[in-house]
This record gives sequence, C-alpha cells and structure tokens, in this order.
Amino acid sequence: MFLDAQFPPDLAEAVRCRYRELGDRLRRADPDVAVRSSATAEDLPEASFAGQQETFLNITGEQALLADCKRCYASLFTDRAISYREHHGFDHLKVALSIGVQQMVRSDRAGAGVMFTLDTDSGFPHVVLVNAAFGLGESVVGGRVDPDEYQVFKPLLAQAGTTPVISKSVGGKQTKVVYGDSARQPTVTVATTEEEQAACVLDDAEILQLARWGVLIEEHYGHPMDIEWAKDGDTGELYIVQARRETVQARKQAATLRSFRLWERGERLTTGLAVGDAIAAGPVCNLRSATEIGRFKDGAVLVTETTDPDWEPIMKRAAAIVTDHGGRTSHAAIVSRELGVAAVVGTTHATSVLLDGREITVCCAEGEEGVVYDGVLDYDEQDIDLAEVPATTTRVMLNIANPSAAFRWWRLPADGVGLARMEFIVNTHIKIHPMALVRFDELADEHARDRIAELTRGYADKTEYFVELLAHGIARIAAAWWPKPVIVRMSDFKTNEYARLIGGRQFEPAEHNPMLGWRGASRYYSEGYRKGFGLECRALRRVRDEIGLTNTVVMIPFCRTLSVLPHP
Repeated sequence: MFLDAQFPPDLAEAVRCRYRELGDRLRRADPDVAVRSSATAEDLPEASFAGQQETFLNITGEQALLADCKRCYASLFTDRAISYREHHGFDHLKVALSIGVQQMVRSDRAGAGVMFTLDTDSGFPHVVLVNAAFGLGESVVGGRVDPDEYQVFKPLLAQAGTTPVISKSVGGKQTKVVYGDSARQPTVTVATTEEEQAACVLDDAEILQLARWGVLIEEHYGHPMDIEWAKDGDTGELYIVQARRETVQARKQAATLRSFRLWERGERLTTGLAVGDAIAAGPVCNLRSATEIGRFKDGAVLVTETTDPDWEPIMKRAAAIVTDHGGRTSHAAIVSRELGVAAVVGTTHATSVLLDGREITVCCAEGEEGVVYDGVLDYDEQDIDLAEVPATTTRVMLNIANPSAAFRWWRLPADGVGLARMEFIVNTHIKIHPMALVRFDELADEHARDRIAELTRGYADKTEYFVELLAHGIARIAAAWWPKPVIVRMSDFKTNEYARLIGGRQFEPAEHNPMLGWRGASRYYSEGYRKGFGLECRALRRVRDEIGLTNTVVMIPFCRTLSVLPHP
C-alpha cells in the first residue's frame, strides 16, 4: 500500500527543494545521498529495533530519492518489523518513522564502522570499542565481514603525551561494499586485496579522534552510546553518521555478577569471538539462509554464515548462535546480547564443521575467545550480589593471566592485581619465541619461518609484533583496575616451555631439570636471551610511558643471591 501510494505534492516538492539546496551547497547537481530511517520506538532500553527499517545508500536524482523515501517508510511493515513489534508488544499504528537524508561519505574509498562507548560484552564503562572495515559501513553493521577491532582507554584520552589505544586486532575484512555503476545497483560487494586484509583501516590518530568524539556524544546524551562513523576517502575527513543509545548493558543489574563455569572439556570444533559470557548446549541447526527458518526447532543452536533482522523470529528461540562472519558489533552480536543468548561470531567455517543434529556446547565464559565443544558438557551458572560482598581489612588482589577476560571481572571489589603472568600473553596471543623474531634471518626451521611470516603480516619490523601484542595485553589488564596497582611478572617460562613456542627450539637448551634451570633473572642478562628481554622491557615502557598506565608495577622472578660464607 505504501509503495502504490503517491506522496502529497507539497511534501514531494519540499523534498525536491531541499535536495537541490544540498546540491547547491556541495556545488554539484544530483548529489549522492543516504536515505536513513529513524523510528520513534527505536533504541529503547527494553527493545533496540536494531536494523529493522531500511537504509538506502548512493541514491542520486530527485526521482530515485522520492522512490527510496517511500521504500523506507514501507519498511515499517515488512514481515520482520511486524514480528518484532508483536514480540515486544508495540502497537503497529503508534510507531512513527522519520527519514534523514544525508550527504554520502565516500567511505567506499576508505573505511567505516561502528563504535560503542563501553565494552559491549562486560559493560566495562571506561573503554571505547571501535570496529572498522574498508568500504561502506553496512558490511560491518550487517556482520558480513570480520572487522578490525580497536579499544581505547577513556580516562587517559585527555592526558597530553599519551596514546591510550590498549588493543588492536586486525580482522580478515575479506570483502567491502563500494559504489555500483548504475541506479539499479547503487552498491556492490567486491573482494578486498591481500594488502587491505593485512592492514589496519585506521591509524592511532584517527582511532583517538573517534574515541574523543564518542566520549563527547556519551556526555551529551548521558548514556553509553552506539555510534556509526565513516571516513571520506577523497578528503580524509572522519564523520559521525548516526548515534543511538546502547540498549543491552543499560538493562543489566549493575550490582549483580552472573558467573558461568565449564566443568569439563571436549573436542574443540571451532572458535570465534565470544558474545557475552554465557554457556549453552544443544543440537546444531545449520541454516544457509533465512528462507530455511521454518525447520528450526526451539532450543537448537543456530549455525549460519551471518544474520540480519530477517533471522530474529528464531534467534530468540535458539539455545545459542554461531556464525561464520561478523564482529562484536555485528547484527548477530547485538541481538544475541539483547536476547541474552550465548553467541560465537566470526568463526570463518562453522557452517562447514557443525553439521545438523550434532550435540555441541557453546562456551563464552573463557574470555574473548568463544569455543564450540563437541558434546553436551557439564557447566553451571550462579548470580552473585556484589552489594552483599563484605568489605575486608586485608587488601584482596586478583591473579589474572588472560587479558581478554580482564574486563569480565571489573565489578569485583578488588584492590588491584597481585599477579599478572606475562607468559600467558606470550603463549596464547603472541605464540612466537622472542629470539625467533630478533634473529629471524638466522632461523633454520622453514615451517617456523612460514608461520612467523603469516602471523607478523603487516609488520615491517617483526619485533614490533611482539612488543605491540605484549603491550596491549598488559594494558588491558592494567586498564581494568586503573588506578589500582597491577603487578606484572616478567616472563617465567622454563626452557622446555620456551622451546614449544614457534621457532623456539633453536634458541633453547635441553635441560634435565628445567624447574631449576635457565629461567627468570639469570636468563634476562645472558647473551642467549638479552635481546628477548629487551622486547619485554620495550613493551612495559610502552604501557607506562606511551599508553600512560602508570599503575603497572614490574616484578622480576627468580632473583638469586649466593651468600658468601666464611671458609670453615
């Protein structure tokens, strides 16, 4: 009915008039614009309506503009929009919609994405989370790519001389959305180059600029925000194109901590980004498109390439959700948080390995990495009321190994971190022996050389890979408890453990008792590891001096003193 109707003549002429005025300001006829929806019921604390109404990009000409405005209004009454309002109890005729017509940002020649002014999974309020991909932003919002992810520590943004980027993860970014070559196909999806896949979309200065804008927008509205941004490839300028209230963490009870624990392990079938920190189990329902949702059974684990609003009628009936593509700000991640459903996104190949009917356990309770295990495993959950945790005279500090889990515990009334183990970051996140990076040209193991070349892709200096990943891992732990002290122990691997790192066997002796051997302080000043220790020191200096987290305290293990006793 909407599509068959005509605009009132005065409204149609007003739209044409304003479109011409925009063209005059930009000094070009028929400028390319975005037609974006904004409904009255969107972004409420109890229902986000994320992605329910349509957006149309690269629209040119008065006739096309009016046609797509009509299509935008009509999207209030698609099957998925009706289903969502029915589920949340909204009157269909009391939801109004306005349309914003914006000048297009030529992000098809640069990049775009989403940022949140808190950590979307833990609710940690002191970071800005930025997702970025090349091309127009709909690929990130729609979860069709695995984007870059950057985290910025808010409390140090205003401190001169610091660069408080505490995490950078380069996503696969296999495709991008760019302008099409006709009115019938205004946008198209194309493959990215290998150089684009290995590169960061934004540099540190741009990441910090977006984060500062995010904080300003949050302060203006008085709530954590979900913001879309874009970079113009012609001018190099950054733009904010949409801001809406974050609707998931805002509903959670701040004084309650829900804790999940997995009591056993099975075969790891696939991994991806964990959404939330829940655990769920059930049979796989592997669906290739939304046209198959009729065969979904309540309590199954939905496995698919990616989701959009068409999937929502069954997402709320799923025990868990696993996708091939998407980051923590994709549609699947946003809706999973809203529904309280465990999800693992960006696995790259879940649809290939998780076959229909297979019983699996989806675990998001082990940090940022979500794991899909074979079989139904034993786990439990409990709610802890933090208001009832008694104060203690003794200072209670935590032991933390995994930086990806640090934000999960920020609500605990701890006095800081008594021990953060550097070797966990090296073993889990870096994976390469530091001396194999320092002396890469001397490495004899061809397989190790190939693996290191793959992991350090995008780094002109291979030692910078070690320094950056170690600095960011330490920084995440230090940020979670700022300004309370965080004691970081320098690496304390034994020689047999160092040898298991990529490229490590060439640089480690075979010791009969590694427990008492070449480890700790005695290793640091010896020629066989001195430059490796130098990388550790560079990382810590970066955390304290460049990022600005001066609450980081260094511990040197195994400082051995030989007492000089008088000869009997």
